[in-house]
Amino acid sequence: MQGRLHPSCPAQGTTFPCVVKGVRYFVSDVFFWLRSHKLRGALTILGLLLVIGGAVFAGTKLGGDDTEVIESAPAPEVVVDVNKTPEEPADLGFPAFATRNTTRVAGADSVANAAGVALATTPTGGVVKGPEAVTLVDSEDWAGAIAASSLFAEPIAAPILYTQDGSLDELTQGAIDSLAPTGGSATGGAQAFTVGDAGEAEGLDTEAIEGGSSAEIAVSVLELREELADGPPEHILIASSDDPEFAMPAAAWAARSGDVVLFAQANSVPSPTIKAIERLKEVPVFVLGPESVISEDAFKEISAATNADVTRAADEEDPVTNAVAFARFADGNFGWNINDPGHGFVIANLANPSDAGAAAALSGTGTWGPLLLTDDPETPPPALEGYLLDLKPGYEDDPTRALYNHIWIIGDETALSVDAQVELDEIAEVARVESGTGDELLGPGSAEPEVPEDPKDDKKKPKDQEDDAQ
Repeated sequence: MQGRLHPSCPAQGTTFPCVVKGVRYFVSDVFFWLRSHKLRGALTILGLLLVIGGAVFAGTKLGGDDTEVIESAPAPEVVVDVNKTPEEPADLGFPAFATRNTTRVAGADSVANAAGVALATTPTGGVVKGPEAVTLVDSEDWAGAIAASSLFAEPIAAPILYTQDGSLDELTQGAIDSLAPTGGSATGGAQAFTVGDAGEAEGLDTEAIEGGSSAEIAVSVLELREELADGPPEHILIASSDDPEFAMPAAAWAARSGDVVLFAQANSVPSPTIKAIERLKEVPVFVLGPESVISEDAFKEISAATNADVTRAADEEDPVTNAVAFARFADGNFGWNINDPGHGFVIANLANPSDAGAAAALSGTGTWGPLLLTDDPETPPPALEGYLLDLKPGYEDDPTRALYNHIWIIGDETALSVDAQVELDEIAEVARVESGTGDELLGPGSAEPEVPEDPKDDKKKPKDQEDDAQ
C-alpha cells in the first residue's frame, strides 16, 4: 500500500499543505482496505486516528517502502517510514493512544475526532447494526453541534459527524460507510440529519435542520427532538452563543440526558429562544455560565418568559473552573452530580470548541461522563487537577472490588500532550487507602507514623493517674 500525493501537488518541492493532503489520501486508502477486509472495529479507527494525529502534527508525508527525508519550509524536517516494523514500545502508540485509565481519540482536527468518537460509541460488525441515523454538522458550526448533541440521547442515538464547506471529508464518508445508518422509527425514517450548512450525504435519506442563526437552529433541534421523542424535554439548558468555551460542557449533558440546549447572548436573549421558553413555560430552565457570559438582564428576560424555575447551573468566571462546577452541579434530576469516584470523564482543549460536539457521544454511552476542559496542552490546569484528585478512587483490601475512573482525551498532542496524559492517568489510578491516625489517606505509606511516647512523660503524670495505671 503506497502513500500518494494529492493531484494538485507537484512531484518535487512538496509543500506542507500538500503533505497533509497526501496523508489524507493515504488514510482513505487504508480505511477502504480495512473495510474490505472486515476490520472495522472501534480500536481500528482509534488507532488510525492516532496515526493521523501524529502524522499531521509532525507534518508527515507518507512515502514508499524507503525512509524519506523532506525539507519544505516552514514545516520541520520529517522522517517517515510507512512500512516500519515497531522496534520500541512507543512505536505501538502507547502511552499516547491509551494508558491504564485514559484513552485518546487522536484526531488532528474536529472532523477526525468526530469520526473516531462515532465509531467508538456505535461500533458495528457481526450481528451489531449501526445507528439509525447520523447527524451532519459543518465543522465550523460549534454552536450547531452543541445543540444537535441532544439527538444522541435516547431514543434517537445519532452521533455527530462533521462536514467541511458542505462536503464530506474522507474520514467522515468512511465513518458513514462503516456505520451504515439504517433509518427507522426512532429517526422518522431519516438516515441523516443535516444541521444548517452541513450539506447532504449522498445516498442517504436526509432530514434538514434549518435556521438562519444559532438560536434558530437550536429551536429546530428542539422541535425535531420533541417529535421523535414524543414529548417535551425535561429541562432546558441555556448556553452562550458568544463564548464557546463556556458553552462547550452543554454538549455532553445534552447527549447524556436529551435536555435541549438553547442560546442566549451576553446581554440579551434571541427571540427564537424566548418563544421556545414561552411555549414550554412549565419546563425548568438552567443557565450555564456566570453573569459576564449571560448577564443578569438576560437572566431576568428568561425568567419573565417562563412559569418554571430558572437557575444558574454554574457561575465561575474561568471556563475550566466553570466546567468543573457544572460537573459537580445537581438540582433534582438535572446535573451530573459527580462528587465521588467511579466515573467517566471527557477532556478537551477549550481552544477547539467543535470538539465539544465531536466528543458528545462519549458522555451518552460507555462510561457516561461530563466534558471537562483544559486551557494548557502541557499540563492539567489547577482547577481540573484538583477536581480529579478530589475524586481519586481508593481501596482498602481488594482492588478488584474498587470503583474506577476513566478519562477520554480528545485530540492529538497539540490539544493535550502525552506528558499531561500520563499525569492524568496517575491522578485517575486507584490507590490503596490506609488508616493512620484515624484519617483515611490515599496512597501506600501515606499514613502518618506513630510517635513513640517519651519516657519522661511518665514522671509528669499526676499521682492519681499512676495509681490508675497500676
